[in-house]
Amino acid sequence: MKVLFVIDKIELKYFEFNNLVTNFWLIKELLERKCSVFITTIRNLSLKSDIAYTCCYETFESEDNIFYKDVKLSCQIDDFDLVLFRPDPPVDIDYINATYIFDFVTKPRVINSPKAIRSFNEKLHSVYFKDYMSDNIVTSSLKEIEEFLSIHKQIVLKPLNRCFGSGVMYLYEGDPNTRTIINTMTNNENTLVMVQKYLPGVKNGDKRVLTLGDRVLKYCIRKLPTKDDFKFNTHNDNFIDKAELTEKEREDFSVIAKRLNSRGISMAGLDVIDGKIIEVNVTSPCYFIKEINNLYNTQLEKEICDFILTHTLLSL
Repeated sequence: MKVLFVIDKIELKYFEFNNLVTNFWLIKELLERKCSVFITTIRNLSLKSDIAYTCCYETFESEDNIFYKDVKLSCQIDDFDLVLFRPDPPVDIDYINATYIFDFVTKPRVINSPKAIRSFNEKLHSVYFKDYMSDNIVTSSLKEIEEFLSIHKQIVLKPLNRCFGSGVMYLYEGDPNTRTIINTMTNNENTLVMVQKYLPGVKNGDKRVLTLGDRVLKYCIRKLPTKDDFKFNTHNDNFIDKAELTEKEREDFSVIAKRLNSRGISMAGLDVIDGKIIEVNVTSPCYFIKEINNLYNTQLEKEICDFILTHTLLSL
């Protein structure tokens, strides 16, 4: 099988040995299964007439690590059997334009669907699942945010197009910097932001709940806040611990997995605090494979590749 990964430009720069990255494990496993695996980035996508192309690099495994040949190849994207579309946010105009290229791709199975990603903002569209979320609003209004703060006393403000906690701010009633923070976050009431009720359980970290197709995986980790931040902000073993899903969480989030999968999002990561979803990661969800393998004595990459290859073969 011929597989293409669309990865982030930073990930390409530090491609070798980066076993903190989900793509490292998936590419390595696919290579071990004798797949031909290639990598590319958004800037290397193109459209010639109505045919989608990419300039890409072929990967290979050596001494238990993955590498790529420094030879740029021009390929039609339709020549691949499977594409994993996994660039990181920000979901800016370049990201959106890349999803448009895939409107002209017809043959390979693409995970996650770029059209689905384009139609699903990780913060804003979490509200599809409002019954499983804490109170929230999406607005650029200073007045509305101040009123929300007055009701809930502690809130969290999030930019809509970033990842890994970038730009997320905590605000409490009476904070002398209230208006400055709100105006900065909203670009003086010109930019929409997600505003959520602060959940006290964040002090104990947030769970990363992993979906694959219609189901929730049994593996779960807790991302712990650092000493200098109220949230998880560094990918380090010291701030990642084993977690368990309650029966209610497993039941609730299975409903969400099915709804996401029906939209073309078969791989997602739900961030959960106190049983409430705070975000639904669909662009390049981290499966924390290295950490889960160590904590659960398993090989999660095999389970994921079993799924994506089986479903790809069924679609061929």
